[in-house]
Amino acid sequence: MTASVKSPRAPLPPLGEDEWPEAVEVLVMGGGPVGMSCAILLAQRGIDVLLVERRDFVFRFPRAHLLNPRTMEAFHDMGVADDIYAATPTHDRWRKAVWYTTATGPGRFDGLKIGEVPAWGGGPDAERYRASSPRAFANMPQLRLDPLIHSHAVAAAPGRIRAKQEVIGIRQDAESATVEIRDVVSGEVREVRARYVIAADGGRDSAALLGVELEGPRDMREVVNYHVSLNLSAWPEPDALLGHFLHPAGGARRRGTIQALGPTHYDRDSEEWLVSVAGWMVEGDPDDEQALFDSIRRMLGLAEDHGITMHSMTRWTYNGLVAKRFRTGRVFLAGDAAHKHPPTGGLGLNSGIQDAQNLCWKLAAVLDGQAPDALLDSYQAERRPIVAWYTAHSLENANRHPPIAAALGFSEDEAEGFRNLEVFVSETPEGEAMRARVEAEVAHNAHDYSQLGVEAGFHYEAGALVPDGTPVPGDPADPTDFQATSRPGHHLPHVWLASRTADDGGAVSSHDLVERVGLTLLTSASAAGRWQEAIDLVGGALPVTVVAIDDSDGAWQGAREIGGDGALLVRPDRKVAWRSAGMPEDPSMVLDDVLAIILRGGDLPAEDPAEPFLKRIRAAASVLVQ
Repeated sequence: MTASVKSPRAPLPPLGEDEWPEAVEVLVMGGGPVGMSCAILLAQRGIDVLLVERRDFVFRFPRAHLLNPRTMEAFHDMGVADDIYAATPTHDRWRKAVWYTTATGPGRFDGLKIGEVPAWGGGPDAERYRASSPRAFANMPQLRLDPLIHSHAVAAAPGRIRAKQEVIGIRQDAESATVEIRDVVSGEVREVRARYVIAADGGRDSAALLGVELEGPRDMREVVNYHVSLNLSAWPEPDALLGHFLHPAGGARRRGTIQALGPTHYDRDSEEWLVSVAGWMVEGDPDDEQALFDSIRRMLGLAEDHGITMHSMTRWTYNGLVAKRFRTGRVFLAGDAAHKHPPTGGLGLNSGIQDAQNLCWKLAAVLDGQAPDALLDSYQAERRPIVAWYTAHSLENANRHPPIAAALGFSEDEAEGFRNLEVFVSETPEGEAMRARVEAEVAHNAHDYSQLGVEAGFHYEAGALVPDGTPVPGDPADPTDFQATSRPGHHLPHVWLASRTADDGGAVSSHDLVERVGLTLLTSASAAGRWQEAIDLVGGALPVTVVAIDDSDGAWQGAREIGGDGALLVRPDRKVAWRSAGMPEDPSMVLDDVLAIILRGGDLPAEDPAEPFLKRIRAAASVLVQ
């Protein structure tokens, strides 16, 4: 079950292939998953949206693949989640990360397992991940995710998802942005006016056009990725989706990583793989396919004639960048256009989808006349500190492999590394002590693979919300620690409601009660009448829907953190905007003040809340091992 959209508008009429509007409400630059998600979310509200992408919609490279619970909640709202789950692994054994010397090989220490950790809600993490959200973690390589989102975007905004259209200029005035668009094939240039523009193009064009500076370290580590077909059925590891490789020949450096791409198996029987080899591993001409294949075979311990079929290759470097501004006039930056960080933790695509979810409900409210333009300023206030935190955390995660190599005694002396492996496998007190040290260093990677406090616990301290002065529960410094709370700025706690049943007979989550348009006020059945009277007295253009939960629902009583006659005011992105522990003496007056604060985008903090994370970014970059 999901709450209805209840849009005051009709679905978007289709545009003909050669039909170009003179004006739209929102123009989206970029046809990646973030831009297409924006198009879907806006079209679902009937917002007149047009998306232009300078390339075609042929998706060639795997890129991101991990979709965390909060992202899957957004995809559920878009109607995409079920298709994702249907195309992802049907078992949970893939939910772990492993470390090996090589995948296979003739040597004594080839194919030696160093350690493993549960990952992405698997193993001992399963219960706490299930408790955090009604939507499970998913795995779908972007090579297959992007076409899926594209099909939904085309259906939601027919004729409005345009390929081979490059934005070459943006002019702004008090009422609109005029976007200059060049047809990449014909060279024809046209102009489209838009009330607002979303730059979700990865910064390829928007950075220069808007003059927005991204601050942080660049080009810190070179990585070469290969999308290949490769038989790894001889790997002793039967299940893991992701494998890292450390070897005495590499010293303290990780040699690389492999990730199963399916499409029918996501384990050692995977038909396709994403192989990431450290740049220093490639010997000879880096543009020579044979040199690239040799580096893969050497890392994995494969024979010189082991077959590999190359599908595509890309080189990229680690960056730790956050835009100084997420809004410039009528243009908003989202996804990689606003922030770029390493793949460790899998937070890039996820944070971009969460940008889209945050921004689009606010744009729709403003365009429908339900909120003033000031609400849109809260997008930067809320998202910039979060993605700065994500960037710092990702860089810190990137340094968690060298300590494993150090615990194994790997150094520049390869022979010494092999001698230490003899100790590692020995049934001696020294071997037992070394294995304990290695296990402890491997376990520290829970900050990367069991980071529920980051994935589900991200929250806003300032923005379109009313803080209540209470402390953040749990340990904010521990990325694995997640505690559900109704504290304003946090995600609405998820519980299965015993007092409700969906139309299809299924269970109903507290998340399913949140309306997609306006705000939702959750309260007990016994207090709902008085809260509704207060809402009616306040009036206003922004809808506030009162939803009553049975007084006897024990799960909700344990999660709400307010009294029986209190209330939680929840946004469409399921962030709690305000809470009242009980019934105020004059609830309409209180609600009037609360709504005024939310609609103006809240109160900005005196100091930049992103700055502590920017310092962490610089510190992590300064010690990043190449």
